[in-house]
Amino acid sequence: MALVSDLTTKILFETEKGYSYQCDLTNSIIINFTDTVSSYKIQDFLIFQRKVNSVDILDMLYDLSDHADVQLIETTKKNFSRNLTICEIVQLRELLNGTKFTLSLHSMLCSIANVELI
Repeated sequence: MALVSDLTTKILFETEKGYSYQCDLTNSIIINFTDTVSSYKIQDFLIFQRKVNSVDILDMLYDLSDHADVQLIETTKKNFSRNLTICEIVQLRELLNGTKFTLSLHSMLCSIANVELI
């Protein structure tokens, strides 16, 4: 794995609870969330992001049963599998949505730059 100083120049998005960066060697997105590191190809990352966004936070808040306090979040390839509290789900959403926004913005800027160069 790369040194921390190398990672800081390639960070896509960062929050208090984690950060994400793109690995050029493996062509994947690395998510470090509360000391859990997971790696995703772009398609897997988008699936994971949609899955986390699909968790019904309001339903969890209004459900008074004990089992509603946490939700098992896992990916299809078992890169990430944890029981997360409501706060952690919101924090993970922020990290994943910020990462997706950064990737979309970068893609849009690259396509604009290519058009202007032609």
